[in-house]
Amino acid sequence: MADSVIEIGDTTHPRGVAINGRGDSTAATLVWAALDTTIQVIDSLSGATTGRTPGPGRLVARVGALRSNPFVVTVLDTLDSIAAVPPTVDTVTVSKPDSVSRLLTVEAFRGGIGSALRRIALSIVFPPGGTGITLVPGDTIVTGPSGTASFKVQLTGVRPDSAVITASATYHGVAVPGSPHFVVVFLP
Repeated sequence: MADSVIEIGDTTHPRGVAINGRGDSTAATLVWAALDTTIQVIDSLSGATTGRTPGPGRLVARVGALRSNPFVVTVLDTLDSIAAVPPTVDTVTVSKPDSVSRLLTVEAFRGGIGSALRRIALSIVFPPGGTGITLVPGDTIVTGPSGTASFKVQLTGVRPDSAVITASATYHGVAVPGSPHFVVVFLP
């Protein structure tokens, strides 16, 4: 089992297999249980577990009297907002010999404090279809311990005059306030 990160109200579906003394899988039925009140098992046979309150929760599977090692489910609270991080500015200029912008940084906030483990979606608004550019490391970044995550814009084809990137986050399908835009200007 691998640890999981969910938000309050989200559900995780752990997977597990009972094995015998030789390490072979068996047809035994796993029964799942929560060891903490931050999570709630909503189906003990499938392991479906929902986040109740912020913090770490432990989940175990058992077959008869045998129990698994705890599986940690980290429950995150809702985000207040996301924003570009100073000294990051919303417009960055890339000179001709360079093919990669400098780091562009976004921070996710909860209660005015940076919030870790948050997924930030990046969208190329211009040029249409992202022609000539790519996002490094990709179109989704995850905030670190300080609540920040960074990316770069890299030229991959015909040099556009500029690129516009939007960063956004959602909570249960609703946009989190902020959604900063970044403009990268490519000099000829």
